[in-house]
Amino acid sequence: MTRPFSRRAFLGTGLATLGSAALSEAPLSAIRPRPRPDHEAPPLVPGLAPEARPEMDDLIAEAGLGGVVGWALADVETGEVHSSGDADVPQPPASVMKAITTLYALDRLGPDHRFTTRVLATAGLSEDGTIDGDLILAGGGDPGLDTDQLSTLAQRLHAAGVRRVTGAFEVWGGALPYEEEIEPGQLDHLGYNPAVSGLNLNYNRVHFAWERQGGDYRITLDGRSDTVRPEVRMARMTVADRSVPVYTYENGPDADLWTVARGALGDAGSRWLPVRRPAGYAGDVFRTLAAAQGLTLPYPREREGALPLGLIEVARFESAPLHEVAQDMLKWSTNLTAECLGLSATAAGEGDAESLVHSASAMTTWLGEAAGVEARFADHSGLSDASGISAGQMVRTLVHASRDGALKPLLKDIPLTDEKGERLRFSRGDVAAKTGTLNFVSSLAGYITTLEGRDMAFAIFCANPDLRAESKDSDDEMPEGARYWNGRAKRLQQRMLQRWGLVSTIEPSTADEDPAGAPAASLGGAQPAAFAGP
Repeated sequence: MTRPFSRRAFLGTGLATLGSAALSEAPLSAIRPRPRPDHEAPPLVPGLAPEARPEMDDLIAEAGLGGVVGWALADVETGEVHSSGDADVPQPPASVMKAITTLYALDRLGPDHRFTTRVLATAGLSEDGTIDGDLILAGGGDPGLDTDQLSTLAQRLHAAGVRRVTGAFEVWGGALPYEEEIEPGQLDHLGYNPAVSGLNLNYNRVHFAWERQGGDYRITLDGRSDTVRPEVRMARMTVADRSVPVYTYENGPDADLWTVARGALGDAGSRWLPVRRPAGYAGDVFRTLAAAQGLTLPYPREREGALPLGLIEVARFESAPLHEVAQDMLKWSTNLTAECLGLSATAAGEGDAESLVHSASAMTTWLGEAAGVEARFADHSGLSDASGISAGQMVRTLVHASRDGALKPLLKDIPLTDEKGERLRFSRGDVAAKTGTLNFVSSLAGYITTLEGRDMAFAIFCANPDLRAESKDSDDEMPEGARYWNGRAKRLQQRMLQRWGLVSTIEPSTADEDPAGAPAASLGGAQPAAFAGP
């Protein structure tokens, strides 16, 4: 099987074609001319001629974001860099990291890889449908397994003829290392920061709903899907007589123990909470689904260590192929998917992922060896702001990735919009990219096809480390000013893209800007202290 982002292809067709300094030294003259479009492009600002368009520094100053705005723009065919600023300053990429994780997983696992969840038995099936032994629900690292798919697996178990199990019911998530949460610095109740395991369900989130009934509340916690709503025992909620904090969490002996402030509930509502016991959660729900098929199972217990030899497969469920899983991840920016893809890629390449920190380090090394890119990754999703990569190094990654062409079709189309957020009436280029958002961090990286048909790779990283540090101290899910700041950052990105898309002959930057191939020393020395890793 040919892998779309192999190291051989990366080095052979990328570095050999561009030269080792193609992205580190800007050309001295404009790249060869191309035919101009047969229509006049509308100006970026109505009434202004192209030469009167605002310069990048003016756009950035007008946005008023503070901190650092780093950007780079390069021709994907030649590698020539045409615009850049603060492009050698490492910044937290946020969810733009998922584009790199996609490349890593495609290389190590292949685009057709499927994750398999199995039901295994320690004994064979008798003629009367009895398994005189234990039943094991074994995960294979599938990040997208949901309740409907788990229901299909229960139906397949029934179709295999299983009617009774005399032994224990166990769950196993040892295909990937367990992590209690992706980023410990995040608030406990955020559904996008769940535990990670080799056996996952519903992105490791449980649905919490409440409704006022008289002077009290009716509380439900379930693993719902579009068709069923199995309630769970492994997560419990207590309404506490307080106003703040809104939520508290405790890792109980046999369940996730939550409390919620009565003063924050109102009459009714719901939200998804993270699960810290993903294998047990999947087993809890599967037990209910198996009961609907007439199979009574005991409450699940978790199996430690490796699976023993000689187990018998009774039923299985396979995920969609990896390239589809990755495309969904890039569209919906699911953190759990990124971590499972990254951990699985490391396990495939090294035999054992060991931990999230180890796997992130392995991905850092892989990217450096494959593309000569300097970076530091603390996870695979971008949730941690201990990760750092510069806009220039991100563009270097994108230019090389374009040689195989595997990434761009998986990226989300980004519409170009006006000040009101409405799609522009006249085209100013086509953009396929990955967004990234944390409080006071906004990133965007991908590809833009200009009006004249030139394909460019770009990265725009905006971050205000001081405001981010203050927001983390506030313990507020949406700290004051964060929404406004991120909105202005996204508007700045739009204006920059629209300027690039309209320019019919993009002039290269001057050599002293050193936009994309910053030496290793600058990656360390220019690192903002707020983003320093461990």
